[in-house]
Amino acid sequence: MPIKNANRTTPAQLHYKHVSYETLAASWLTNDGWEVLMPLIDHDKKTDIVIADDSNFYRIQVKSINSNDENFVVENKWGDKKIDYVIYFSIPGSWGYILRPFSQYRKRLSSPGHVRFHQHPVNFTKAFDKI
Repeated sequence: MPIKNANRTTPAQLHYKHVSYETLAASWLTNDGWEVLMPLIDHDKKTDIVIADDSNFYRIQVKSINSNDENFVVENKWGDKKIDYVIYFSIPGSWGYILRPFSQYRKRLSSPGHVRFHQHPVNFTKAFDKI
């Protein structure tokens, strides 16, 4: 059995956790039949994942929050960048939300129009189809 010998700092471990949600979303989208592209560099473009079908490309920002409160207020971290969707994952919870980017500075996660999902590929796919 492999043994992990890395001793990560708390900030590094938190970064790894956040990135793991990007790859999880990419995996679920791939399983749903989307062509999934992950930018090699994402400096100031606010695009973690790009998904495509035969004729369209969609830019997605993936975020994770350290809260189990669905009324949690999130901030617009993408500014006026042209992204198509934002996916939020709750780190301590087993849920998330998919939403269109909003222009105001802050918004409640459970706002109307935001689609909740249980952190499972079937539930995620159903929620993504609704957005």
